[in-house]
Amino acid sequence: MVVMSLRGWILAGFALIGVQALALYFMGQPLISASGMVKLWHGAVLSSDNSQQISDWYTFSHVIHGFLFYLGLWFFFPRMPIAMRFALASGIEVGWELFENTDFIISRYREQALAQGYIGDSVINSICDTLAMVVGFVLAWRLPVSASIAVIIFIEAFMLNWIRDSLTLNIIQLIHPLEGVTNWQSS
Repeated sequence: MVVMSLRGWILAGFALIGVQALALYFMGQPLISASGMVKLWHGAVLSSDNSQQISDWYTFSHVIHGFLFYLGLWFFFPRMPIAMRFALASGIEVGWELFENTDFIISRYREQALAQGYIGDSVINSICDTLAMVVGFVLAWRLPVSASIAVIIFIEAFMLNWIRDSLTLNIIQLIHPLEGVTNWQSS
């Protein structure tokens, strides 16, 4: 196993976020929204500013990523130091953020009812999504498993109620779009 200090693993996790920002920039993603505005929260899913601001409805999905990454790494690698798990979770999230902003995934998202004008994430949104994963990871580390599961279920139900989308539906619709879900989200 690689020997590195707690601080070293945490710094490695955050260094990955810097790599993420540079990679997204060189992939052609805008630093901020084309509107030129930077908002803490953007709540309109069907708008050109979705996934362009500091946070939006999908930020909650990234909090769930943190819970799931923590729980998965805890289950499969129980002896791995927490800081190493954090760095690994950060790497997984950064990898997803980069993949999510490829033409392939952007095109797949555009096939969905709620993402027809999707252009990918702005760099600031993507970085904040990764930081939201960090929040979920830390919460999962500190909360009992039952509380973590309850938070995940609450977030999924909350998102389904308010925007007719959630991490679970997002994954289903990305992999194998269901006409019934598309119709429900469009109504």
